[in-house]
Amino acid sequence: MPKQLFSRTPVLTGDNAAAKREEIREYFHSTLDRYEQLFETLRGDAAYFKKPISLRHPLIFYLGHTATFFTNKLLLAGLITERINPKMESMFAVGVDEMSWDDLDTTHYDWPSVEEVRVYRRRMRETVDRLIRETPLTLPIEWDSPWWTIMMGIEHERIHLETSSVLIRQHALEHVAPHPAWEPYRKFGVAPDNQLVKVPEGTVQLGKKKDDPFYGWDNEYGTHIADVAAFEVGKYLVSNQEFLEFVQADGYGTESYWEEEGRAWLKHAGAKHPTFWLQRGVEWELRLMTKEVPMPWDWPVEVNYHEAKAFCNWKASVSNQPYRLPTEDEWYRLYEVAGLSEVLAAAPAEANIHLDHGASSHPVNEFAQGDFYDVVGNVWQWTETPIYPFDGFDVHPHYDDFTTPTFDGRHNLIKGGSWISCGNESLKNSRYAFRRHFFQHAGFRYVVGTAPAIQHGSHYETDKLLSEYAEFHYGDTYFGVPNFPKALAELAIAAIGDKPAHKALDLGCASGRAAFELARHFDEVTGVDFSARFIGQGVQLASQGVLRYTLADEGDLVFYRERTLTGLGLDNVRHKVAFYQGDACNLKPLYTGYDLILAANLIDRLYDPAKLLTSIHTRLNSGGILLIASPYTWLEEHTKREAWIGGFKRDGESFGTLDGLKETLSTHFKLIQGPTEVPFVIRETRRKFQHTLSEVTIWEKVV
Repeated sequence: MPKQLFSRTPVLTGDNAAAKREEIREYFHSTLDRYEQLFETLRGDAAYFKKPISLRHPLIFYLGHTATFFTNKLLLAGLITERINPKMESMFAVGVDEMSWDDLDTTHYDWPSVEEVRVYRRRMRETVDRLIRETPLTLPIEWDSPWWTIMMGIEHERIHLETSSVLIRQHALEHVAPHPAWEPYRKFGVAPDNQLVKVPEGTVQLGKKKDDPFYGWDNEYGTHIADVAAFEVGKYLVSNQEFLEFVQADGYGTESYWEEEGRAWLKHAGAKHPTFWLQRGVEWELRLMTKEVPMPWDWPVEVNYHEAKAFCNWKASVSNQPYRLPTEDEWYRLYEVAGLSEVLAAAPAEANIHLDHGASSHPVNEFAQGDFYDVVGNVWQWTETPIYPFDGFDVHPHYDDFTTPTFDGRHNLIKGGSWISCGNESLKNSRYAFRRHFFQHAGFRYVVGTAPAIQHGSHYETDKLLSEYAEFHYGDTYFGVPNFPKALAELAIAAIGDKPAHKALDLGCASGRAAFELARHFDEVTGVDFSARFIGQGVQLASQGVLRYTLADEGDLVFYRERTLTGLGLDNVRHKVAFYQGDACNLKPLYTGYDLILAANLIDRLYDPAKLLTSIHTRLNSGGILLIASPYTWLEEHTKREAWIGGFKRDGESFGTLDGLKETLSTHFKLIQGPTEVPFVIRETRRKFQHTLSEVTIWEKVV
């Protein structure tokens, strides 16, 4: 009986909505089934609570994260109105990549039991299944359709199917067990001698349009066209056997082969060979996901970018030829020359991808693709290219920080997919990037070419909204209107007077200026914002002391701006400021014990402002100060009308937001100052500005 294929990502077009609904429903359930089956490789509940590596959460987080992701995104999309478990949906929300704003401190987590997370997953599954059965469906499913958010949750789970398999592979062997659904391939032998194959020059066009028939992540859209010079490329992926030559040549002990960042990683890690290699006397073994096996020398080596780059530098040194990793453009040229196309829906892939051929790598000479092998599949392939946005890049409003935090020059693209890459990961247009020291099921192939590896992107922030906020927080003043975040911080500090000033919370901190200003007076300031894109600016300033961005002049013309904490007189307080991503309506319990909370231009952008306002007293110390500033611009795109706390008629009379604040806060607060109007100006172009008045009220927590 032929093996049943793991379902492919659906085409989102067609004329039979009922059939498409059922296809997506099957795609959803098969994805969750396979993900939960992955965790069956863990040996007992204790394995869920041990960190496989220090830089990531224990696996209980990843079992819960993908489920709460559905809930959090469906709330944003308006497909559901009630949470399933607010505590879990906060705890499991962020902490996936080792970003500065991710909170990996284990003391901050009182993890639920494995069974409690399983119960949550079952409730989420029932909720999403009902949505799939009942939500009106019109084809095609497009970027702004609520069904796009359902697909987002499914594809997100498939990403974590792969990344969690890597964590299980990194787990201590005592915590994992073989599983019949995750059996590795058993064939291996002598590796073939690699050889260079010529690839002629050509033009590649990358990026896709919003009407593409498959679901895609934000970084895939837009346009990039490049002329690619002729180059030579390895016929095979670099095998364990070929990489052994580098190990035996003392590659790990020769600093000159390693880039500066790679040398720092090498010193920190103390690596002597690839992380999944195990030396047993004179013999070598390889750690797979659930077992250790004699070294399959003809399988592709799995390394991080630094190791792949050092190998190429060694190869260039001993051959006197310009060996390096391919660029993203060169990989796409290779894809075209090999004559490849997408994985078929109804037949096993002619590549080791999509779990069609077992739960491990295969020999590097098994899957021929044109004149090459494994252009797609087996293991991901590191490139020289840090991820960057195509022209026309746009973020999706329900996941605005999927890619943007990685536009930092530190996350390199990997191409081609691995044996477990499924769904969107298996598509030609997919673009995934990881920090260069991270391990995935990733190896590499090398190229020889005289053309330099062009690096795209800029150290200047060019996103229009982020640039406007950078200028709003750290830039010039206009029309004599003082800097708004600084003005609010000064009002807050004045209101504190001689009260304790140990901890302050800047809630909805955006780019972070007020947090730095509060640090002039407070011992410790926490900035929290829903958008990692905004807090990235604060993080950058806190860590590097400098922020660069472009400022629109007119049309395509821009100015370049650089702001430093030293220039703002804030460099001596940056050590007191920390930024985190969080949902103001569902904050983690650790955000408590504050003497001041500043909520600037926040409440009229929340999906449930009452949820924040009715619980915010629990975050403040007795006698603590709450400063709320808002222009009261209630819009249904942010807050459903029934959740507004003012700005409507009640019993025939006007009921303003200040009325709502008094009604909501009066149990735990007294109004001690205001309302006061504080103006602010946001610059859009040289000749276009927004001038707004924000109403400020200051409240004191009463016993």
